Amino acid sequence: MAMTTIAAPPGTAAAQLAAACASLRWDALGRDVQARTLELLLDLIGVGLAGSRQPSSPPAAQVAVTLGGTGSATIFGRGRPPTSAVWAALANGTAAHAVELDDVTTESSLHPGVAVIPAALALAEELSAPPPALLEAIVAGYEVTMRVGNALNPASAYARGFHPTGVAGVFGATAAAGRLLDLSVDALTHALGIAGTLAAGSLEYLADGAWTKRLNPGWAGHAGITAARLAQAGFTGPASVFEGRLGVLHAYTDAPNPERLLGELGQLNALQIMRVSIKPYACCRYNHGLIDCIFQLTREHHIDPASVKRIRLGVLSGGALLVADPIEQKRAPQSVVDAQFSAPYAAAVALRYGIGGIDAYTEAKLHDPLIRELMARTDCYRDPELDAVYPRQWPSSAEIHLTDGQVLATRVNFATGEPENPVARDALLEKFVSLAGDSVANPSSLAAMILALDDAPDLAALSDALRGA
Repeated sequence: MAMTTIAAPPGTAAAQLAAACASLRWDALGRDVQARTLELLLDLIGVGLAGSRQPSSPPAAQVAVTLGGTGSATIFGRGRPPTSAVWAALANGTAAHAVELDDVTTESSLHPGVAVIPAALALAEELSAPPPALLEAIVAGYEVTMRVGNALNPASAYARGFHPTGVAGVFGATAAAGRLLDLSVDALTHALGIAGTLAAGSLEYLADGAWTKRLNPGWAGHAGITAARLAQAGFTGPASVFEGRLGVLHAYTDAPNPERLLGELGQLNALQIMRVSIKPYACCRYNHGLIDCIFQLTREHHIDPASVKRIRLGVLSGGALLVADPIEQKRAPQSVVDAQFSAPYAAAVALRYGIGGIDAYTEAKLHDPLIRELMARTDCYRDPELDAVYPRQWPSSAEIHLTDGQVLATRVNFATGEPENPVARDALLEKFVSLAGDSVANPSSLAAMILALDDAPDLAALSDALRGA
């Protein structure tokens, strides 16, 4: 039974975010927002099913079942028993981040869906919540995650060693869980305050390709449900969690943008969920524009990789730490995770094979001698013209120098998948079917079910399909 909630101080950023989340109603959202929310749910579930087959996912699933016991929340992947929502969120968030194909944002430079949706879906199953309540929770979770990420200033957070998806994602997962638990504005304010002490996410995985990046959003979902449940039970958190002297915008960044936390808050025509990119390439988002550049040059000039003398990639300073520095390490990735965060690898595999999806990031291609040669000939450079529009825009540029002296160059302002250059619905469905694979009985039917979920009477059919029933 929930305890009496202690009133939270009004007017703080957490209180305003909580009030905005509490006011969201699925029927009041525009059809474009509703359609986009369903597309993002579809995309995340497909990515999660693919990720469940990656080697990092069974350990997380095993721990979830061991610690979570028997429950009603689905763990992605055939043959895995359902467990408690708080542990299913950890397992599914970790799985869905394993193939680097989950949705991503530009300004906040993070992955909102992978923290929010596994938590919301698991808790909705546990509570037998109606589909519109799940979808409202997802919209609220994206809103909070992205606003916190915008305010963090991703370049500064990265420089401090923090993964914005983990840091900001816990607040979005808390908002989503709080909506499903029908927390009052005061209780949700406390929940966001509690989330501040659970926010985490280290970038040190870049040192050796460890799996901890995949855990960061899984932990965010797990911690978000925990924070909301604690607030429901009467536990308190600081209402000044964001702007306070020791709050998130001081602890996790050296150059915050506090005005981005609440600007246009509550305006249905400015919802953050409409600013999300769907990823066509299975690697760090900072590589996507570079892949598009290589594809464009190879289409236009029919480049033979053997004739390439040198590749120069224009990278954003805000992402150089992830994909370009130190260049010697990025030219010689030792694992698939290393390759996912290597601009030289992304360019080389795009040039050599004409691909950037999940099949581009394999051990075989990682050790392809020609890929290795191309990476050794690749340099990355910073360009003030690219940085001038960051983080609101993520342009990329590339040059390919040929052995006959030709220099082929191009620039891409909006990578494939961004709101300004969206993935078509047919391509989204194709991505889902290919990723779901044999994890479910009929991927096409499941896709249709998800895209019409707001008309479903409950979540039972979706749960059955995800469990292979």
